[in-house]
Amino acid sequence: MTSPSNLSEIKFLTVAEVAAVMRVSRMTVYRLVHAGELASVRVGRSFRVPEHAVHDYLRGAFTEAG
Repeated sequence: MTSPSNLSEIKFLTVAEVAAVMRVSRMTVYRLVHAGELASVRVGRSFRVPEHAVHDYLRGAFTEAG
């Protein structure tokens, strides 16, 4: 996993933003988060997903499908 060394460099996305990037429903993103397949941080009652985690997940999924 390629994560920035400084937390201020990490861009966090909302579940809705992740769903838009991945072109899936918000429920699909929640399922990935709860299954531990997509890294996330819980902030209050909502989740934030590091942008690099989305890219890592998609890269891995692309490799499996190819």
